Amino acid sequence: MGKVSTPNIEIGKPTLDLMKQSLVWDDHLCMPLRPDDTSFLVELKRVKASGVDIISLNIGFDLVPWENGIKMLSTFRHWVKARPKDYILIETVDDVKLAREANKLGIMFDLEGGCGIDDHLPMIELYYDLGVRWMLFAYNLNNSLAGGCQDNNMGFTDFGRDVICEMERVGMGICCSHISHQAVMEVLDVVTKPVIFSHSNPKAICGHYRSIEDEAMIGCAKTGGLVAINGIGDLMGNNDASTEHFLRHIDYSVGLIGADHVGLGTDYVFDEAELMNFIKNNPKRFDPECYSDKFNMVAPEQIPEIAEGLLKMNYKEEEVKKILGENHLRVAKEVWK
Repeated sequence: MGKVSTPNIEIGKPTLDLMKQSLVWDDHLCMPLRPDDTSFLVELKRVKASGVDIISLNIGFDLVPWENGIKMLSTFRHWVKARPKDYILIETVDDVKLAREANKLGIMFDLEGGCGIDDHLPMIELYYDLGVRWMLFAYNLNNSLAGGCQDNNMGFTDFGRDVICEMERVGMGICCSHISHQAVMEVLDVVTKPVIFSHSNPKAICGHYRSIEDEAMIGCAKTGGLVAINGIGDLMGNNDASTEHFLRHIDYSVGLIGADHVGLGTDYVFDEAELMNFIKNNPKRFDPECYSDKFNMVAPEQIPEIAEGLLKMNYKEEEVKKILGENHLRVAKEVWK
């Protein structure tokens, strides 16, 4: 299982008080993609104990058969609904408020790549009805919708443009992580609602192929959307998953696009062995030269440290609240139906 992180930064009372007052939302966490294995889900207690209110769990990505995503959804939903004292399925904006008021961890879902719809447009509405609240178009490599960030710089296909329209129609969030720069810029030209980068980092700090250009970040902010900062060490640079390094990515992003357009999407992976197997066995989709043998990542226990660090960097309390979760809520209010 993912390692429990021991906090390295002392958390002061002002930060603890602020955390209690704040909506804390992590827009991307990764559980094992094995429908018959729920053993890792007990780790969600760590997330809630760290002060997090709302999370999005990944149900699949382009490398995994689309049928597996439906099974993952059924597994996650069944598990959550069987534990109503501790968890709540997030299906509406009102559910976010209910989760905080009841001190439960709110859980929604996301899909990393358009292969999950199996070239069938009505699947988007089905996923939305089952709790998927954002989807990205291509996972690193080109597919039938759009170009991926590790492939030749392809934009959108005609079918991909139809997917954009359908996602906006049903209320599913449009995510630009993992896709090519050309595809990002094409999305930004046609959307009518805010878009997100659910778990990405500024290329100005780390030149990893998964990082995003300033131009893309600025364009995302102009839609009213946000960039949620990724906590994977290799994506942040030098396999450094320290809180200080994560704060550097936040601070750069805020300086570029403002505190209204930055959030958290740590991409924390609970089963590191599964992830390493994906990377080692699929070098075309994951450039092995861009990943370390040991996977460092920002853990849930570091989120209070992030809040502490922002306050020490003289961020205003209202800015910290926006970054911790209010920006995600604002986008949800504008996009979800």
